[in-house]
Amino acid sequence: MLVVVDTNVIVSAFWSKGGNPAKIISLIQNYLITPCYDYRIMQEYEEVLSRKKFGFESWEINNFLSQIKHDGISVVAPHIDIVFSDESDKMFYEVAKKCNAVLITGNSKHFPKDDCVVTPTDFLNTFKPR
Repeated sequence: MLVVVDTNVIVSAFWSKGGNPAKIISLIQNYLITPCYDYRIMQEYEEVLSRKKFGFESWEINNFLSQIKHDGISVVAPHIDIVFSDESDKMFYEVAKKCNAVLITGNSKHFPKDDCVVTPTDFLNTFKPR
């Protein structure tokens, strides 16, 4: 299954190793779901996870980003002409639509009403590994 993971889910996963966002990252690490991304998403992941206020270990960030790059699907997503309340969220939606992927976010209200946009809890409640 293809997924696009919003940065807020990744931050939550790094922050709390036992929560639903961490379970989603574990699914990626265990090759049960495949992340889709573009260069903008990778830049945001690196920039946000490296913020000093979070205090995440650089080795943990590097391992995560390396796995995404190695095992994920990199795309060039076309621009979608929809206005977002936070335009920085649009890239996740564009990549999800390009890949026909599920977009997992903790901020579903920031995205258009679309069945592809789900919360971590909703994703885990419906995901059925093969």
